[in-house]
Amino acid sequence: MKALRFPAGLYGVTPEWDDTERLLRAVREAAAGGMRALQLRRKNAAREVRAAQARALAPLCRELGLVFLVNDDWRLALEVGADGAHVGRDDEPLARVRAEAGPDLIIGVSCYDELARGRLMLEGGADYIAFGAMFPSRVKPDTVRAPLEVLTQARALADARPAPRPAIVAIGGITPANAPLLAQAGADAAAVITSLFEAPDIRAAAAACSAAFSATPNHQP
Repeated sequence: MKALRFPAGLYGVTPEWDDTERLLRAVREAAAGGMRALQLRRKNAAREVRAAQARALAPLCRELGLVFLVNDDWRLALEVGADGAHVGRDDEPLARVRAEAGPDLIIGVSCYDELARGRLMLEGGADYIAFGAMFPSRVKPDTVRAPLEVLTQARALADARPAPRPAIVAIGGITPANAPLLAQAGADAAAVITSLFEAPDIRAAAAACSAAFSATPNHQP
């Protein structure tokens, strides 16, 4: 089985919390439950707020052994020493980000329900391609829905790439109950916000989501 360029398993995505201390405590709990990567996603916050949280999260993620990414702002990712950045359709093109950020920054790309976009992003050097929403999402209730089949098709494309290969990430409405469906369909990782960070027991929720991937052949240690 080919090694991955992005960790398999649970990929936590931060909620819209202004309370940074609460967020740091929650990240520790999620990491204790098996979370392997974290994305700072603050769509509704000013850049200075995002920057302050990024500066707080970066050293914590290093301490916990988490891969840390910043959503939408690769320059901020570089500023704080994050491992990578996640970019969407409305952000700068992948080729420009890669050219300016350099070869070492992990870059993940949103592909929605579009396999053709996923193919292009793989050809452009994305470290992971993300599809979703896979299920109804409280964070983005009106977003496009992606079928499970797109994960299987994208996985076949990724498997054809040289090792270490890009990862396939699923996002949107993911819970411990439905995460196994994603792993079985070919996803390497699940990006989770609400059912992780709003769970009454964050560590237990992280462990349950992580177990879905540990139990499948898709999981990479």
